[in-house]
Amino acid sequence: MLSTCIPSRDITLRAALFDLDGVVFDTEGQYTELYGAIGRKYLPDAPDFAQRIKGRTLVQIYAEWFPGQPERQAEITRWIDDFERNMDYRFVNGAVRFIKALRAEGIRTAVITSSNKPKIMSALAARPELNALFDRILTAEDYAASKPAPDGYLKGAEIFQASPLECVVFEDSLNGLKAGKAAGSFLVGLTTTNPPELVRQYADLTIPDFENLSVQTLKALYAVSIFP
Repeated sequence: MLSTCIPSRDITLRAALFDLDGVVFDTEGQYTELYGAIGRKYLPDAPDFAQRIKGRTLVQIYAEWFPGQPERQAEITRWIDDFERNMDYRFVNGAVRFIKALRAEGIRTAVITSSNKPKIMSALAARPELNALFDRILTAEDYAASKPAPDGYLKGAEIFQASPLECVVFEDSLNGLKAGKAAGSFLVGLTTTNPPELVRQYADLTIPDFENLSVQTLKALYAVSIFP
């Protein structure tokens, strides 16, 4: 169960909240290469740097790994911005079909990402259809505490005037999975970034992509979780 309280029978699935990289876009492999290169250049003593920063904002990364180094931060930011302007924004298999099916059922959709607004502008330039798939796109600038804190997902529920129990969260990174769990929403974990056995520790449903997931199946599993 998602809550120790008995939920009202008026509760229904009203909103779907998606992380971006590794959930909507199949980009996590590209970011692993990018941050691996950054780690090798600046942090040779931290070979797992690319894995440790997944799901964290750039502000968080700088505060933890490059504090008091404004020139180095600026250099890394330029590197990342250039990379994101030219990266391959391919969709996770089945994502577009599934999101359209959610919207056809009257379920509101939003992106809740730890990325910043410049990254979203690059994504929209490459994939302008993103605007038609989502009612809202919330970035790192839109909430105070980033993942693994639940703030982004709580705000996502709020903008649709829904409770967290009336939302489903789609995540892939460890910090993102923790955020979705902390929000108290039904949590779907994608194995695009982490192995299934790790994702299953947090998720109510674990999937490799959206190819074999229907809205009807999601709603049925959601209902069983809310009203066991």
